[in-house]
Amino acid sequence: MMSDSGCVRSPTGTCVGWHNLTEEEYLEKKAAWEKRQAEKDAN
Repeated sequence: MMSDSGCVRSPTGTCVGWHNLTEEEYLEKKAAWEKRQAEKDAN
């Protein structure tokens, strides 16, 4: 269960565990998340 920790790396504000990623891994996850969000918005 994820808690509302105010995690600064989380795209939603709810901790999704991204604080454990390296900077490179974080940027990859963030880009993938942004792409999915753009695809959702386009539909």
